Amino acid sequence: MNGVLLATRIMKGYEVVKKCAEARNNPLVLEAMESEAKRKLYEMNRKVSDRREVS
Repeated sequence: MNGVLLATRIMKGYEVVKKCAEARNNPLVLEAMESEAKRKLYEMNRKVSDRREVS
């Protein structure tokens, strides 16, 4: 299984290794991380579009 890890903040090397190991060992964790990232992206896009409508 191939995946892409997108860091939304600066992470230490051991944190990245830990996240990758969790995702590799448990696909449900990967799904949860992906859905959380999509939710945050949706909220960010919604805020931007709301600002554009006001202008």
